[in-house]
Amino acid sequence: MPETTPALLKEHLDKLTAHLERENPDLLDVVRGFRNLDIVAYRLGLLDRDESFAMQVTWWPLISVLGTFSSGKSTFINRFLGRNLQATGNQAVDDKFTVICYGREGAPQVLPALALDSDPRFPFYNISKEIDAVTRGEGNRLDSYLQLKTCDSEQVRGRIIIDSPGFDADAQRNETLRITNYIIDLSDLVLVFFDARHPEPGAMRDTLDYLVAAPLRRPDFNKFMYILNPIDNAAREDNPEEVFAAWQRALAQKGLTAGRFYRIYDIESAVPIPDEKMRERFEKKREQDMREILARIERLGVERAYRITGLLEQTAARIRDEMVPRIRDANRAWKRRVLRTDLVTLGLIVVTLLVLSAGLGWWDGLAFTPPWSDFAATNPAIYWTIVVIVVLAVVYLVHRWSRRWSARVIARRIERDAELGEHAPRVVKAFMRNVTSWRPFFIDRPIGWNAGTRKRLDLIMTEADAAIQRLNDRYTNPSGGGDLHKQNQEQAA
Repeated sequence: MPETTPALLKEHLDKLTAHLERENPDLLDVVRGFRNLDIVAYRLGLLDRDESFAMQVTWWPLISVLGTFSSGKSTFINRFLGRNLQATGNQAVDDKFTVICYGREGAPQVLPALALDSDPRFPFYNISKEIDAVTRGEGNRLDSYLQLKTCDSEQVRGRIIIDSPGFDADAQRNETLRITNYIIDLSDLVLVFFDARHPEPGAMRDTLDYLVAAPLRRPDFNKFMYILNPIDNAAREDNPEEVFAAWQRALAQKGLTAGRFYRIYDIESAVPIPDEKMRERFEKKREQDMREILARIERLGVERAYRITGLLEQTAARIRDEMVPRIRDANRAWKRRVLRTDLVTLGLIVVTLLVLSAGLGWWDGLAFTPPWSDFAATNPAIYWTIVVIVVLAVVYLVHRWSRRWSARVIARRIERDAELGEHAPRVVKAFMRNVTSWRPFFIDRPIGWNAGTRKRLDLIMTEADAAIQRLNDRYTNPSGGGDLHKQNQEQAA
């Protein structure tokens, strides 16, 4: 890292490196790649010196559990952990997000939101700033939104689970929606639960729009799994298949196919099903879907390694192919606007002075005779020195105002750029650095962008490709031979 990197950030990155060295050595090269990417971003002005791309990644596989009220989210988590960690019930039992991670203590520990907001190793690092961006002052009330719980279950070792409050799109506050979007972006797997005891999904239009229709437009939609729970209640209906069909039709209207729809229930709290054939059918479907859900969770470690490595490559490519060209285009647009504004403003000043001087009678025919003409005749050197100084001062002040005003116009244009999306603030930050008063006016090239910077980005992308290949060597083996084949045989034995 550069010498100017704050000691606290360097300490965080060193701890992350030490952790990965013990638990996931495959990602050590990726951490180094992020450190090199930080250097590029510092030079371009895309990151502040106390920021790091590595600290914006959740290095542990992250599972978020969303869903409607009383849809069995907490019960599912408790059964998965083998611990009664989360309160359960038919009514809403918790109104905050609970981050669950492994802890060595036998008894669960409940820690305040500060533990999440101040530790870059966890999701929700600096989330108070995100909430304050929505509603000023709410960032100081984090404990009303978040809590951290520890659990000694081996099922959560090396993973992070987030249990969310019951979801109702109509009633959600802006701050809660902001947190929900935040964890969806960070998550490797999103389990979305619906309550099978409410067989009229059509009444949940806004909720289905948010939890189904919106995710379908995401490039990472494959990380969403939709679960109808608890389906044992449907056995009470005269035609239980109609309950499933109603949900399938509702979800299909939002674009979700039935093949992505899972049906489960909790065996211990299940409603007795007297009909033996129906019970067998329900249990078989539950076991099949539970196996798929649990298998997906088990694969997250591998998926996370690929996702983080891919994120490194994508971020480097985005800087090179999107952000730098946008900064250069913004510099050019700013320069053109400044020149036009200078000419128009100075022209208006000249016209105004001409009109005023004519009204004051300073023009006698074609001769310009202001009140101080006698002074100009007797002291021409001093007179013209003053004239030049005044003209230069006016031009300078106009140009300085023009630069600032034009910069604000271009910055607002960047902020509205839909293609940049969440990256627009970084481009704005870098652009504003390029239009400071000390920056030569006619230079289009972004600050920090040169052949060396481009070469560094290309090297980062090449090393990311190499990291993907190493992951492939570890987890795949098309030839069917070699050391990996022997290891797989030994593991199978």
